[in-house]
Amino acid sequence: MNLRWFIIVFFAALTFQEVSAQKLLERVDSILSRRYHRGNIDTDYVIRPKTKWTVRARWNVSGSNIESEGVYSSSHFQSKMKAHYKSTLSLGVGYLGFSVSLSLNPAKLLGKYHDTELNFSSFGRRFGFDFVYQDAKNFTGWHEHDGIGRIDLPADIMSVKTLNMNAYYAFNNRRFSYPAAFTQSYIQRRSAGSFLLALSLQGQRATINYDHELKLKMTNIGIGGGYAYNYVPSQGWLLHISALPTFIVYSKTSMTFDDEEVPLHYHFPEVIITGRGAVVRQIKRSFFGLSMSFNFTNTGHKDNLAIHNIKWHVRTFYGLRF
Repeated sequence: MNLRWFIIVFFAALTFQEVSAQKLLERVDSILSRRYHRGNIDTDYVIRPKTKWTVRARWNVSGSNIESEGVYSSSHFQSKMKAHYKSTLSLGVGYLGFSVSLSLNPAKLLGKYHDTELNFSSFGRRFGFDFVYQDAKNFTGWHEHDGIGRIDLPADIMSVKTLNMNAYYAFNNRRFSYPAAFTQSYIQRRSAGSFLLALSLQGQRATINYDHELKLKMTNIGIGGGYAYNYVPSQGWLLHISALPTFIVYSKTSMTFDDEEVPLHYHFPEVIITGRGAVVRQIKRSFFGLSMSFNFTNTGHKDNLAIHNIKWHVRTFYGLRF
């Protein structure tokens, strides 16, 4: 084959590959578009954005507390521990409901934050879930014991690994949209609410080394229900509030003080409560707002040992659709 024919065949092959790639992309776009817009929804209340692409910037702040109260060797004790606040910046890109994001923690980059926290969430019209994993060693606080008084507890004496997971099912999913408040992949046009079924799970492993060693292990599963409401006071505004209380139906807890095991017993009612709120403002193809979540777990009883876990998360965001 001479050079002329080689060039003709080469460019013909490139053209064929370009056409094939273009057809493949068009086919994928068509499938994703049908998937994105399908669903049995009441469009008087909920609609999909007309655009395909979304770019979103977020600033996230979170924190956690652990409180305990009980009786040991006929003496009352109480303690409160708080982890350092975590702050991250993230930038995400979404296409027809699929999105990826990159998060940065400025304090971690500067070597001032050494804990690990992972967050993942999926908010759908019917089903949704989120989980948060935290490995923290920067808790500080105080401990109070009868006959001893209050003792300040420095950082690095307490190591805590915690996993919180919550899932929901929304009954009125034709008119009410959870993602309208938290991912903006839907738009709530008129006010609507929904009863929810809820499932909660918490696992925690904590170790304290301060004169003595204390180890605590907890696994809790809760089942319950709640209510969520999207209020649309005027076009372009959305106010969300929801509460998901669950009763713990499975609890496995163990604690050792040095080498001595401390007996722990289940006390009804033990609960896991998740609350959420959001404010969203939409102006043409841009949107911005604030969202928050609060997770509270109560296990045990203060006559023996009661433990309260608090985890909160606040997020501000700004996004563009095109």
